[in-house]
Amino acid sequence: MSSTATHPADSPSDGALTHRQILTILSGLVLGMFLAALDQTIVSTAIKTIGNDLNDLSAQAWVTTAFLITSTIAAPLFGKLSDIYGRKRLFMLAIVIFVIGSALCGLAQSMYELAGFRAFQGIGAGGIMPLALAVIGDIIPPRERARYQGYMMAVFASASVLGPVLGGLLSGTDSFLGAAGWRWIFYINVPIAAFALIVIAKVLHLDHVRRERRIDWWGSVLLAVGLVPLLVVAEQGQGWGWASVASFACYLIGAAGLVLFVWVQQRMGDDALLPLRLFRSSTFSVASAQVTIIGMAMFGGMSVLPLYLQIVKGASPTKSGLLLLPLVAGLMLSSLGSGQLIARTGRYKIFPVIGSVLMVIGMGLMITIGADTALWQTDIYMAVFGIGLGLNMQSLVLAMQNAVPAKDMGVASASSTFFRSIGGTLGTAIFLSVLFSSAGTKISSEYSKAASDPSFLAAAKAHPVQLASLHQHLSGGLDDTSFLNGLAKPLSHPFFVGFSSAGDVVFAIVAVLLLGAVVLSAFLKEVPLRTLSGNQARAQTEAATAALATDAVVEMDADVAGATPQADDARTSSAGER
Repeated sequence: MSSTATHPADSPSDGALTHRQILTILSGLVLGMFLAALDQTIVSTAIKTIGNDLNDLSAQAWVTTAFLITSTIAAPLFGKLSDIYGRKRLFMLAIVIFVIGSALCGLAQSMYELAGFRAFQGIGAGGIMPLALAVIGDIIPPRERARYQGYMMAVFASASVLGPVLGGLLSGTDSFLGAAGWRWIFYINVPIAAFALIVIAKVLHLDHVRRERRIDWWGSVLLAVGLVPLLVVAEQGQGWGWASVASFACYLIGAAGLVLFVWVQQRMGDDALLPLRLFRSSTFSVASAQVTIIGMAMFGGMSVLPLYLQIVKGASPTKSGLLLLPLVAGLMLSSLGSGQLIARTGRYKIFPVIGSVLMVIGMGLMITIGADTALWQTDIYMAVFGIGLGLNMQSLVLAMQNAVPAKDMGVASASSTFFRSIGGTLGTAIFLSVLFSSAGTKISSEYSKAASDPSFLAAAKAHPVQLASLHQHLSGGLDDTSFLNGLAKPLSHPFFVGFSSAGDVVFAIVAVLLLGAVVLSAFLKEVPLRTLSGNQARAQTEAATAALATDAVVEMDADVAGATPQADDARTSSAGER
């Protein structure tokens, strides 16, 4: 075992950092987190433009799927490796991989090239988020950690919503500095990442004791075997058919891979990628399940809202991103506020409980959203949901980190990101599938009702060409809704009502799912927050181990010293007898 340690010059003698030092380190961490969170959503509003430019819009799903798959699988691997080799070098490596992938994405000449480069980019993104949380766990005690993690969660949420806005702006620009506007979605990462690397290299100084451990490569491979088919079918199942041969093959391969992964984790013990002993803690297990559900609700529910705003309310991609600001504001305020209260009181269980209830209420209110609902009402509903989300996000991460030994800080932080990503990927795929599969039926039903509406009949008679265009597009599916822009309002209104009703189905399912989060939050065991940071706890453990070893050596020397006179007496007695 080799040890490396560095301390800031003005750190207190007990290893704790000052508020100013923490904020300096935090500035580098949030830059990295901003990059990773931004890239999860920035492509969504630009994908149509990208597909048209690269002449293969049908392959767009793979661009999203590739990033999600590699980032999800990379998270626990980076977390485990950082526990062995240290956070700083792994965090910087993740940013380097991410920025190289970003540059390659900007150079892509086909959609399949872009998907491959997005997969490489996702490897880096999968390491950035969990390692940033792990570093915070290393340098700040749990009691104080919540208020600093609140800043990070606020950055994460802001970047997630800012992504579609920037994506819409950049993709709407034909050319900038000689390159197509959509390519700057990826190029913009390069200078930000370079600045983040400089800041991190300068300010991030952590104690680290390298532990000679086996690396669970088999676990990583089997995790990929288990998750890749399931994530692929989650993204592609609607097109393939959920009961198709391809889907069933993915189910079987994924299930077999996950069973083998669990078996390998059991065999690897403490060296496992995701040590099973962590799940003996009820707090860790319950929080992991709740994070998964919150991820499904967050990404699944939020994937429907921009579509509602763009299709039903006629907002541009940029404007729809801005219209989500009430949700982000609620998340930021509740995340920061709960962090301050946790730091003062040391209690955190109440926040997931209240937060889960508010998410159910917010999603329940969204069920009432229709084609004619005023935007101010939708803003209030989104704010309620956002407040509940903010109360959950950082308190659950804190609970998971506090429930494990300091040596597993990286694994615990990566686990929170891993389970949220799994939930988010499944939620997005499942809920969008529900939305579009029910939208056709709902829209047809509304047009059947409108057939006896005098205003609809009058508009149909006045605009026969529009009516013919409407029938043509409805029979061709919902791949393109741009035709609605030129229709008379009585002709387009049933479409908006039907689509809103399909969105209400999704919101209802999410609300029911979130009831599970309410139940889980009630069973979340509140473990008293430690008053030592991860580094301090490790140092204390190592000092205690060293003291025990020293005592053992002293005791052994004393035994040897005590035995020597007795041996001399025995030899003297023996000589006298002779």
